Amino acid sequence: MPDCPQRLSRRRLLGGLLALAAGAALPPFPARASEILTRQVPAIGEALPLVGLGSWITFNVGDDPLLLEECTAVMAAFFAGGGRMIDSSPMYGSSQATIGHGLATLDAAGRVYAADKVWTSNAAEGPSQIEASRRDWGVPRFDLLQVHNLLAWEANLDTLQAMKAAGEVRHIGITTSHGRRHGTLARIMRDADIDFVQLTYNIVDREAEARLLPLAHERGLGVIANRPFQRKRLIRRLAGEPLPGWAAEIGAESWAQVILKFIVSHPAVSCAIPATTRVDHVRENLAAAREPLPDAALRRRMAEHVRAL
Repeated sequence: MPDCPQRLSRRRLLGGLLALAAGAALPPFPARASEILTRQVPAIGEALPLVGLGSWITFNVGDDPLLLEECTAVMAAFFAGGGRMIDSSPMYGSSQATIGHGLATLDAAGRVYAADKVWTSNAAEGPSQIEASRRDWGVPRFDLLQVHNLLAWEANLDTLQAMKAAGEVRHIGITTSHGRRHGTLARIMRDADIDFVQLTYNIVDREAEARLLPLAHERGLGVIANRPFQRKRLIRRLAGEPLPGWAAEIGAESWAQVILKFIVSHPAVSCAIPATTRVDHVRENLAAAREPLPDAALRRRMAEHVRAL
């Protein structure tokens, strides 16, 4: 059966977006890369752009050619705008293979800061799982491997530390989400030899401010902020509210930019990782990683304003 006009139209649209975004992404120095703010991560001795790209749910598209093309267009726009860190996990369905498809299509394996995870209760399976993930991505090695949500964290962290010592991964870390097990996370941050911690932090979920973010700053650890929009719930909650006057002071043109600017303006945060399937949204997110950012006083006003809504 021939494609219907609507499907053909969508294919042409996505093909055009991919061609446009890919053409902008491939030069050695993207035109806007210098505008994207970065922050030094002492533990790794390099700086990363303040906004990255998550892949939970959004990149779990299987073999659908149109959805793969859509995700590739998002990646192309991400690299064109100066983005580097993409984060995934074996837990995320086909997301890793989707990332690999995009990297291969864009010839962009050398542009990505590849962050993935080990996610198994049987640490003996960790190396084979990691190798399968690496093949899906199509990268020579990962820049960052993390123990996903503290699952069998002691044994899995031993695996990652051995891989780092052997030069099989550049950096290692541990993750949690939904504000869970912060006590265990703090202990690992104090005692373990890691480079990164990933946790939930946004303008509403601020428990990490009490001890985790100060501890990360003290130890020089990188901090990746996950669930910046509470999986869209926060955006939906604020959708009907007008932007306050102070949004213009920080160049925020949407609630998404307000939220991201709040997150990345914390001096301990290295990178926020919003996920999206839309090129316009990835550009909007990257634009939040530009000057000006709120200072401490405005950050307090921002949090109070959102809490009162």
